[in-house]
Amino acid sequence: MSSFKEDLKFQYRVGGIANKLIFWNIGFFLLSIPLFYQFKSGVFDYPNWLAVSSEPNIVLTKPWTLIIYAFFHYAFNHLFFNMIALYFSSRLFLTFFTQKQFIGLYMLSAIFCSLCFILVFYVLGWQSMMVGASGAIMALLMAVTTYQPSMDVRLLLIGYLKLWQITATILLLNFLVMFIDTGGFIAHVSGAFFGYIYIKLLQNGTDLSRIVDSVLSLFRKKQSTPFKKVHINPKKPAVKRGTSGSELAKQSKIVVKDKTQQQLDEILDKISQSGYDSLTSQEKEFLFKAGK
Repeated sequence: MSSFKEDLKFQYRVGGIANKLIFWNIGFFLLSIPLFYQFKSGVFDYPNWLAVSSEPNIVLTKPWTLIIYAFFHYAFNHLFFNMIALYFSSRLFLTFFTQKQFIGLYMLSAIFCSLCFILVFYVLGWQSMMVGASGAIMALLMAVTTYQPSMDVRLLLIGYLKLWQITATILLLNFLVMFIDTGGFIAHVSGAFFGYIYIKLLQNGTDLSRIVDSVLSLFRKKQSTPFKKVHINPKKPAVKRGTSGSELAKQSKIVVKDKTQQQLDEILDKISQSGYDSLTSQEKEFLFKAGK
């Protein structure tokens, strides 16, 4: 059991941002079971401060729901298929783009999908709430498809298909359930649209993920410059031109006096610790001369 935990910790540390997102989604789902799962009815009942609401007034007072809803799911199969799709899409996306672009697109598309959900339901006069990461995942998949549509992808039991064929099939399946799961349909289509726009802007030199990176940089700890202690050798007093011999002698006497005082202090310390008899003949002679 301990080795399994250590392996999970290792995968979290070295797996990159995609693995971390999968861990976060699973962790939030497990945490939501004892808090929001209704065991009698068999469904989750998320509050409006976690799920994004279709009512603009609620969202205005709880703006964090525009992003946090993407880390919660309605059921285990909802989580399971989304995490498989996230793993698949992230591997493709990170083949061509950076981790900063990955997290930037993920978060921006999640916000865009929630705004589209609010707008459509508000216009239709419907009231509902939405959770799930499928819109952001669809944005990742569409972004790679827009960038490399003819990329060959091998699927289990099927074989090789073009990436555009896989993405087109997923979008067509969404149209079949648009009246059954309208919220999910809006999230998938708006996510795909955002992923397409993201790549087109990136190809024209505009990287929207820098917005997220700039915001996240505010929460990163700034690396302080380590203090370096610099030792400066004391400068010797410069001798001005035209200094007389008597002045030079005074300067030399000061130096000699300092050295004499230092040696005298050392002898006195020795006497206080070990007595006069511990002095050498040279030290006794020096002490005698200094006394004069």
